[in-house]
Amino acid sequence: MSAIRLLVLGAVRQHGRAHGYQVRNDLEYWGAHEWSNAKPGSIYHALKQMAKQGMLHAHEIAPSTAGGPPRVEYEITARGTEEYFSLLREYLTAYDQRPDVLTAALGFMVDLEREEALALLEERVRGIEEWRRSVTEYYTPGGGPGLLGHIGEIMNFWVHSADAGAEWTRGLIDRVRGGAYTFAGEGEPFSGVLEEGQENPYATDRPRRGDAR
Repeated sequence: MSAIRLLVLGAVRQHGRAHGYQVRNDLEYWGAHEWSNAKPGSIYHALKQMAKQGMLHAHEIAPSTAGGPPRVEYEITARGTEEYFSLLREYLTAYDQRPDVLTAALGFMVDLEREEALALLEERVRGIEEWRRSVTEYYTPGGGPGLLGHIGEIMNFWVHSADAGAEWTRGLIDRVRGGAYTFAGEGEPFSGVLEEGQENPYATDRPRRGDAR
């Protein structure tokens, strides 16, 4: 399970058509290079691979004025849109403690209708609670070293992480149910994308002249 496919598909979808540096710039603006595997090489690789898989359509546009090769702009296809929503729904309900997967899904959850997002988040809580019950049938958090010794701290960590995750998700459910944010069908949602030429204060570097990726 990797966040990069959802992140790249979602970023392209928000623009309509986007070249590689735009996608990279948006993901860095969201801090994705800090909390996921969305590093420059991974982003460009994902764009090319998903174009080969028919999820993105690659458009070659005019060469740069600096004399470089044609810049490629990507547009999401029907197959890519299907994959995007499939990943979004899966990642909102995933309870395997992968923070990059959940974080990516949170960035795009408003592309769903409010009631569906609520249902998926409630499913996430149920999954966490079921996992916790299955573990604590034979393990008591904080019950002393026992036979596991210090290795028991691993289970302590996961159980407490599950508790925190469930509590946080319930809070998000309450906020969404209370009317927070603009979801699909309710108007124009917030879109954290940078306009062409808009400076990104979080960029790890600046584009090179004639960048065609």
